[in-house]
Amino acid sequence: MKPLASFARFVVCGGGVGVLSSGAVALLGGVMPWVLANALITAASTILCTELHARFTFGTGRRAGWRQHWQSAGSAVAAYAVTSAAVLILHMVQSSPGMLAEQIVYLSASGLAGIGRFLLLRLIVFAGGRSRTSVPELSPAPSPALSPALSPARVQETWAAAGRASAAWGRAYAEPAAA
Repeated sequence: MKPLASFARFVVCGGGVGVLSSGAVALLGGVMPWVLANALITAASTILCTELHARFTFGTGRRAGWRQHWQSAGSAVAAYAVTSAAVLILHMVQSSPGMLAEQIVYLSASGLAGIGRFLLLRLIVFAGGRSRTSVPELSPAPSPALSPALSPARVQETWAAAGRASAAWGRAYAEPAAA
């Protein structure tokens, strides 16, 4: 699937759930500590989003497995840390911020964390399912009507090389930079 189309679906699915989660965190934050409300909503929304991303965003067309749920949960923990830190910093800077200020800070932090999650989910968590469904099975015997450069075996080799290069690029950008 094309990266921009995946990103658009990610924004619609994840962003839609994120906006609903934002309201739910604000409501629950009125009856319990905000950090606990954020943790509960983050857990529920992560499960829902992982299923949506597996089925629609990244084109696997099937339910997410345990591995994808655990990897997605790891990225959600990082997103939780980012959103919690942003709101806690807001409360350190302004002792009693209004709900609008909290929402602006929370949604801004969620947006930044969401971009990081998209990259992680696309390049690592759901990369295997996408490559299995998007690369067609080709017979190894070349067709007499095709030139050797366009034979099914050559096309398959090219796809495999592109996949290896893409995986190496993804690892390079997914790993933290050395200091």
